[in-house]
Amino acid sequence: MFSRTENFYTFRKNYPIITIIIAIHLIIFLWINLLPGGEWIRFRGVGFNLGVELGEYWRLVTPIFMHVSLTHLLFNSASLVIFGPPLEQMLGKAKFILLYLSSGILANIATFFIGGLDYPPHLGASGAIFGIFGAYFFIALLRKDLIDRNNSQLILMIFIAGIVMTFVNSNINIYAHIFGAIAGAAIIPLLLNGVKPFYRPINMVQQKDPDEIQFNPNRWNNKKFGNSQLKIGKVFWIAFGVIVLIGLLSRFV
Repeated sequence: MFSRTENFYTFRKNYPIITIIIAIHLIIFLWINLLPGGEWIRFRGVGFNLGVELGEYWRLVTPIFMHVSLTHLLFNSASLVIFGPPLEQMLGKAKFILLYLSSGILANIATFFIGGLDYPPHLGASGAIFGIFGAYFFIALLRKDLIDRNNSQLILMIFIAGIVMTFVNSNINIYAHIFGAIAGAAIIPLLLNGVKPFYRPINMVQQKDPDEIQFNPNRWNNKKFGNSQLKIGKVFWIAFGVIVLIGLLSRFV
């Protein structure tokens, strides 16, 4: 599910949204670092809470596609290449875009309200990528019909490790990571209606790999998922709102 064996052509054909997002990452990175006008693009696009307070609301969106260093760019893009394809296939293009952008924007909104006006400038796709992790977290716990046990355990370990590293490493937007994950977990229940488990497209698999994790989509066919997952999603939304409210109130205390 998370192993990438396809070539560039098949990846681009089967996962066009992820390909476009990574292309935008690369183009903006090259522009702000090498091309004329790059410094202006970075200045006008970086996340900056005081700018948002003054009405520059595009700063809630533009940081999602900007990266400060080559390492930053490669790490986030590689994470998207590894973990994004199953969700793009399962959800479809429109729903995947909604999940990705909404998670990143809500992460930046949380940074604005909790971080305060003196919070340093920030940029990067981490909030949106943690939204993908948050979506998998929800699926692994409450939609076991969509993911096999091995991949479920893998994504939970990676998710927990990512949260831990958020607090260990310096120069990380903690709010974006935490609230991006919460946003992803809150949004995904709204998008799972009619979704089927991930399968590798025929043009990517010529023969079965004996080491490939196999999944029987009929394994949990007797289980039904209805309003319960939406109720759980509401819990994540309430948690998101309460924590943001507490952070907002703390600015005035």
